[in-house]
Amino acid sequence: MTTQRPFNVNNPVGIISMQFVRPFTRASLGIFQQIRNLGFDFVELLVPEPEDDLDLHETAAALRDADLDVVLAARVNLQRSIASADPQCRLGGIEYLNRCVDVAKALDARIIGGPLYGEPLVFAGRAPVAWSDDDIQRRADRTVEGLAAVAPRAADEGCVFALEALNRFETDIASTTRQAIEICDAVGNSGLGLVLDTFHMNMEERSITDAIRAAGRRVVHFQANENHRGFPGTGHLDWPVIMKALADIDYRGPVSLEPFRRNDDRVGLPIAHWRAPREDETDKLTAGLALIRSCLNLAEAAQ
Repeated sequence: MTTQRPFNVNNPVGIISMQFVRPFTRASLGIFQQIRNLGFDFVELLVPEPEDDLDLHETAAALRDADLDVVLAARVNLQRSIASADPQCRLGGIEYLNRCVDVAKALDARIIGGPLYGEPLVFAGRAPVAWSDDDIQRRADRTVEGLAAVAPRAADEGCVFALEALNRFETDIASTTRQAIEICDAVGNSGLGLVLDTFHMNMEERSITDAIRAAGRRVVHFQANENHRGFPGTGHLDWPVIMKALADIDYRGPVSLEPFRRNDDRVGLPIAHWRAPREDETDKLTAGLALIRSCLNLAEAAQ
């Protein structure tokens, strides 16, 4: 079993790499030091593809040089879908998730988060389907079976998969925390936990705080995202109350920010698609980081 470098503070706060650039290549490695200089503890990095211009050993060295930890975000699709009725797509999903563990080992990462099941809707151009009850059960069974096949290896390697529920427009496998909990408990292995994302929770949960408390010990990663994917504090989410719920479940893990909605509201603009920064966002990033950290500290002090 490998030994990962632990996060250096309780509830370390990080930022996703595509806040700055996408795709992330060898030319982007200097961003690690920029992220550290802004005051973040870790980077949330999309799992590199084999064809990306990114050497894993060089990337690991750049992370160490910047004294920055890393959380990985898996990139699943219809061809990497453990929930698919197509055996080849299910195999592709298993092979991909196992490769994610290999990447995690190379980068000294502990957490591999994301939807994991691989059944995207909008971003794959796939419309929702009114599945029959039998189809729904088979899709659920395949999801559990697939994650049960990869979770033990993650645990053996000192890693954990973090299953993410996405809103109803992005998947039809797990859109609520309750659904994610059901999958996690059915797998029942320490190599699988949950990542909660407040952007999706804001759409699907009756109560974000109740969902956090229900997830409890299963939570291994938390994404503190505004309702509109803007910078923390610029939307309507109640961060002191949300962080109090995290404190209530004694959550000490990483908290990442993904505020990549840009200051651009032109009519006809495809807001759902990633766009590069159009301005220096330093002040907004540091203000958002300070807000989240202060709410985490306040919640801990109130315990």
